[in-house]
Amino acid sequence: MDNKEFYENVKKGTTTVGIVCSDGVIIGADSRATMDTFIASSEAIKVYKISNTLAMTIAGGVGDAEYLVKLLKVQNEMYQMDEGKPLSPTSATSLVSLILQENKMMPYLVQLILAGLNKGVPELYNIDALGGYTKESKFTSTGSGSLTALGYVESIYSAELTTQEAAKHVLKALKIAMRRDSATGDGTKLVSMTKRGFKEYTREEMERLLK
Repeated sequence: MDNKEFYENVKKGTTTVGIVCSDGVIIGADSRATMDTFIASSEAIKVYKISNTLAMTIAGGVGDAEYLVKLLKVQNEMYQMDEGKPLSPTSATSLVSLILQENKMMPYLVQLILAGLNKGVPELYNIDALGGYTKESKFTSTGSGSLTALGYVESIYSAELTTQEAAKHVLKALKIAMRRDSATGDGTKLVSMTKRGFKEYTREEMERLLK
């Protein structure tokens, strides 16, 4: 498998979006899991809470991604016991990056977004399957519907956006991706992290935002 084919395989099967806001950070994803053209599940979980100040979205191989989620949760719990505080997004990203880099010969087929607060400051990271990552100052998206989603988010982005305002735009970006990408669809999950705490939006709240 050459590099181009490898990355195409990693990118398939979802849309995830993250936005840095004036009061925090927000991330969301659809809930469709696919196996080539077959829709394997309409209730896949692609947004995971690691702590009250840290969350991660997944795209790519489900088994690989869920293993990394479990590993990161364990590492966060150990760090919390030793240091009395959760892992920062920066530290969590460095840890995941090292794991991915150490497994280049048999890579984890994933593309991840790590988001959260670092001493109250919102941070957003995009991590590829080989451990490379970028710190995003505005927004990012992963998965097969990411190009469509990014086009919308770029058109509306403002540094003054609050998480409550950005929530509507993340949902709209996912809805647009669903219309253009067959591997993106079904439900959505949306979470935000601010100084007020961790918030997971209910279905009713998301429906009201889209009206």
